Order: sequence, then structure tokens, then C-alpha cells
Amino acid sequence: MAEYPTLAAVDLGSNSFHCQVVRVVGDQIYPLDSLREPVRLGAGLAEDKRLDEASQERALACLKRFGERLRDFDRRAVRAVGTNTLRVAKNAPSFLRRAQAALKFPIEVVAGREEARLIYLGVSHELPASRDKRLVVDIGGGSTEFIIGAGHRSLKLESIFMGCVSYTMRFFPDGKITKSAMKQAELAARTELQPIVATFSRGNWQQAVGSSGTVRSIADVMQQNGFDDGGITPDGIDRLRSCLIKEGDMDKVELAGMRADRVPVFPGGLAIMNAVLSELKIESMVTAGGAMRQGVLYDLLGRFHHKDMRDVTVAQFMQRYHVDALQARRVAALAFSLYRKLTDDSGEPDDTAAQHLAWAARLHEIGISVAYSGYHKHSAYIINNADMPGFSNDEQRAVSLLVLAHRRSLNKVAKRLEEHEVDWNMVFALRLAALFYRSRADINVPNLQLRLQGRKLRLTVDSGWLARNPLTATALHEEAREWDKIDFELKVPGLDEFETGTELAA
Repeated sequence: MAEYPTLAAVDLGSNSFHCQVVRVVGDQIYPLDSLREPVRLGAGLAEDKRLDEASQERALACLKRFGERLRDFDRRAVRAVGTNTLRVAKNAPSFLRRAQAALKFPIEVVAGREEARLIYLGVSHELPASRDKRLVVDIGGGSTEFIIGAGHRSLKLESIFMGCVSYTMRFFPDGKITKSAMKQAELAARTELQPIVATFSRGNWQQAVGSSGTVRSIADVMQQNGFDDGGITPDGIDRLRSCLIKEGDMDKVELAGMRADRVPVFPGGLAIMNAVLSELKIESMVTAGGAMRQGVLYDLLGRFHHKDMRDVTVAQFMQRYHVDALQARRVAALAFSLYRKLTDDSGEPDDTAAQHLAWAARLHEIGISVAYSGYHKHSAYIINNADMPGFSNDEQRAVSLLVLAHRRSLNKVAKRLEEHEVDWNMVFALRLAALFYRSRADINVPNLQLRLQGRKLRLTVDSGWLARNPLTATALHEEAREWDKIDFELKVPGLDEFETGTELAA
């Protein structure tokens, strides 16, 4: 994979959108430019879990401005990531199509724990080196992430559906701060925290660190108003809390360090922070400059330096589910070779498609550990639903669909493949690779000539080889029938000359 002297990350958060541009020097990144806009996408999420048009228009206008800044960047040097609001919004797919058109770059939506991993990666690079275990807490607009890690490696990850935007809208919708509303918000947050208290409370780490805008805003206000001078503490939070309740209205609050764009979401963030300190027994929390966008950049840099977390995850899954590594390599090598033959006339190969195909080939048999019968369905389910560090939701879905389609019925999965625009070249290549290596042995695969034109597939196989391998000839007959069911014509010249009577079992 090529390397680039500058990289960029776009973070589509529930409260703010960020664009970070950096210069790359070896394994380090150095800031060149930073853009931030308080879009408050999460505020546009209605009770029916749909983004309203006003919030979408704010977001699109912001992304057009970001797109202008990134206009001359190579597509592979930019990574745009969506978080909680785009995870839960029912109309996120239609919005993302418009958003990608505005930004001119693909946008990934990551799962909560993947967001947590990226946050820790960004924070850990901004902190002094230490052997201690650190707890990192990131209060976002729609979710709060908790990570325990050491060095640059995260050990425990969790994401909870509560954030400064959602909690402010829920408990302080008119900006009024009452003792009752604050207590209700804190109790709601403490309830959400109960399942993770045993794992993340004091005793499991040596230092507590807060990251991102909400935490830094709270720390700035506390320090500049004399509520605390050593980070964030329960006593300082209590003093700040009392001050807000006394004023009773965020529009009337006049505190040093309180930025205007933070006022509308401040009380919800404060309630969550108070609950976190209380439930996790945190006596003092320091703040860090790193955040998810820095983690996205370091993760992107790792891909260029052959340290792709996605490859690490695939290797771990192969080990966890006891995959036959030799068989996976056989299928992967043949599938990639067939894919290249199918796409030779299309110019520059699609690196993304090739990666998806490689991952699918290496993971296509993980479901055998569940049950051999219908194992492709088990494999696809695991890939689509498991936490897979490094992968976006779309990447997991694409690999899952490829694995689901690698054998048996095409008719049942064809509509989903077309809805998600999965490349038929990849499906054809993976199915043939699995078919030819059904024996799970190092066979001499004949020279295969392939062509896909429209919905017509042509596969040329040496007739002598087919005569010596009647089981494969039978499998190819069945394969042709499967493609015919979805209005594709698979033609294998000379195949009709061979008798087929064996019915291949599942």
C-alpha cells in the first residue's frame, strides 16, 4: 500500500464534526490544520430515531466545507468516521449517501467498541509513556466510551448509549437547571453504568484520563473558576454542579472558560461526569489532548506500515474459531487469482475489493466451529455481529455477505448482494475457489480462463482435467444451475460431455 506525506481524518460526532490534517514523519504524525464545527447532529434525532432535515442540512453544509479543504487529497489518505448518532438513526443510509457526495470521500460508521479502541489509540499517543494501566473516559454527544489500556494497547472496551447531547435534551430541554433534573440525569447515568462497574472501577487501573470536548470543557471551567486546580475531582464537580443549580438557567450562567458553543450541551455532560466519578470511584481525573480523530489517523498510518488492525483481527478470529489455516490460504490465493483475471480489463485493481475478498476467504469457515451444516450461515452471522477491531460496520457487512454467498443457494442472498452493491466478480471468484478446493488438499488446479460480461459467465477448464476429476465436474453442473436461478448464465465449454450423477451433500 502506498504511503502519503499528509493524512486527514474526519470525525462525524453526535455533537461536533472535526477535520484533522497531519504531516507524516516516520511513525509519527504532526498537526497541520484542524477544523471543528458544532453541528449537533444528535440533537436532530427524533423519538422515531430519524434524523430531521434541519440537522442533516447543517451536517451537509459542514461536510462541503471540509470537502473543499480535502479536495486535493488522495482517496486513500482520508478516513471519515461516523459514530453513535449514525449508528442508531434509521435514515442513516440515505443521509450517508448525501454526506459522501458532499464530502467527496467515503464515510464509515463504526461500532461503539471500535470507537472506544480508536479513542484510546489517539489518547495513548498524546500521553507520556507509562507501564501503568489507564482508564480513559470519553463523553461524546450520544455515547460515552470507557477503555482500560496499557501503552498503546487497549485491554477492555465499552461504549454506553448516553452522551452530553442526548442527556441535555432529555433532562434539560429548555436549558433550565434544577436540583431535581440534575439528580434524575445522574441517576439515569448511574443506572447505565451498573453493568460495567466491576470491570472499570478503581482497582483495575492506576490512572484515570478524560478525553474530548466535554471533559476538557468541564476541566477548563473548574480550573478557571477555582473549583479545582488539579484536574477533575468529585469535590470540584460538586461545586460546579451547585453553581449551575443556583443560577438555574444555562443562559444566565457566567463562568470563565465556558465556551458559547458548549453551553447548550454542558449540563448533560456534567451529570454524566458526576455519575462516572461516583460509580467508578474516581478520586481524580486528568485530561488528555488526544481523541478519536487522532486514533483514526494513527490507525490509518498503521495500514500503510503493514500494521493493519483488521489483519490482526482476522488472524485472531482464525485462531479463536480453529480455522484450517492451510485451507484458508489455498482458497484465498485461488480466489485472488481468479478475481484478478476477471478484472484485468478494468484497469487499476480495486484494493478495497481485494482486501474484502482476502478477509472473506480467510474467515469463510469460522462457522464450522458452530456446526458444519449450514456453516456459511454461521460464519456470516459471526462476522456481521461480532466486535471486530479495525473494521467499520460496512466492512463487516460486506465480508459477511461474501461469506454467506460463497456456497449453496445464490437465490436466497442475491437481493442482499445487489442492495449492498457487492461485486459479482468477488462472489464468482470465492465460490469457484471453494469449489475447486473442496478436497482440502494441495491439488494441481488447471489453468482457468474466466470472463464475466453483463450477466454471462464463461469458465474454460481443460477437458482432460475434468475427466480425471468427475466430482468437480458435478459441482460445476450444480454451480451453473445456481447462477441460472438468479438470471446469470454460467457456461463451461465441454462440461455437458461428462456424466454427473453424484449428489453433493451439504
